[in-house]
Amino acid sequence: MKSKAVIVPLLVVMSLMFIWNLSRNINDILIPHLKRACQLTDFQSSLIQSAFFGGYFLLALPVGQFISKYGYKAGMVAGLLTAAAGALLFFPAADTRYYPLFLGALFIMAAGFTFLEVTATPYISVLGDPDRASSRLSLASAVGSLGATIGPFVGSRFLLHATEVPPSVVAQFDPGQLEQYLNAEAQLVKTPYLSLGGLFLVIGALLYFIKLPKIQEGGERAGSIRSVFQFRHTVLGALGVFCYLGAEVGIVSFMIRYAKSSGIIGLTEQDAALFITFYMALVLLGRLAGAYWLRKLNPSAMLATCSAAAAGLIFLSMLSSGYVSVYALSFVGLFTSVMYPILFTLSIKDLGIYTKTGSSLIIMSIVGGAVVPPVMGLLSDSFGIKPAFVIPVICYAYLIYYARAGHVVSPVPASSTH
Repeated sequence: MKSKAVIVPLLVVMSLMFIWNLSRNINDILIPHLKRACQLTDFQSSLIQSAFFGGYFLLALPVGQFISKYGYKAGMVAGLLTAAAGALLFFPAADTRYYPLFLGALFIMAAGFTFLEVTATPYISVLGDPDRASSRLSLASAVGSLGATIGPFVGSRFLLHATEVPPSVVAQFDPGQLEQYLNAEAQLVKTPYLSLGGLFLVIGALLYFIKLPKIQEGGERAGSIRSVFQFRHTVLGALGVFCYLGAEVGIVSFMIRYAKSSGIIGLTEQDAALFITFYMALVLLGRLAGAYWLRKLNPSAMLATCSAAAAGLIFLSMLSSGYVSVYALSFVGLFTSVMYPILFTLSIKDLGIYTKTGSSLIIMSIVGGAVVPPVMGLLSDSFGIKPAFVIPVICYAYLIYYARAGHVVSPVPASSTH
């Protein structure tokens, strides 16, 4: 395929990666917003991430089957239309202020993004010169990280206030005033999410008429998920991805809540949201640097070092206060940036004909983003927000183990590979 013929398809897919990462990271702003608008506990508000990442977990395999049958382009269009349906559901959710409807809308959006995520990486990797696949994927990841960095900032401008109504004032509202205040808060979600829904519909319609090259993949045997459980390093690696993503999602989910409790006088939620943007910007910086350093350093040693640094920064944050506490937590993003590519590579090493199946198990392991935040929410409701951050420390401690010993490929009995 000539290089000129792949420019438009690559730009299309990278644009999709930018948009879905931007949309997905608005969730970190949605958590404190709906916590206030729907009068939720930390545990209840964290279910936003459960609904979203639970969608990825439940739909990753069915979506893969759909794409195998109908092709990449059909998967992209279906993903955009599904994501649009979820975004448009925010209109009735805002009018009713019914929290389960918000969760349902997020689940449907996640279903759409699952289509986009399952199509994008393999499509980019096989579209063009095979020797430059890593370069294309690195560039695409950087574009996605840029969207993830911008998302929290955009969301904070729509959903959070530069001047807040103090909780002490809200507590003095009579029932009628409180209802009016909460309804006004819920209405704020309409503009960003209806705009996203419209954008998804327009791009889906345009993509339907754009001619994309059809990609034919090789006949690598997939097998069932159960077939990869004979590979210890893959199973432990899937648990590593569970911990990595769960810790990252948990940290950014409660970043605003954490910053507000750190003792910084006059810090508003809108100001606190800038720390999420800073966190994601460090992730972007780390991925760009990682593309260079991962070619020169031992991946498992790098994973161990980064995991130890992340755990140490969280401990420093928990033991300090003010800006030191929040900046220490924000810098965790720099060290988590390279964890996923290392984990993915180590987990699927030497799988041979089971590589696709192992990859599916890794993708399903992002359910950690649905599980860890509610656990942190329960701890926060019971003991306070800072003690809840011991959970990410435990997650990074496991990653140190995996980097030191868990990634080692164990011999598989010959009889079990047939």
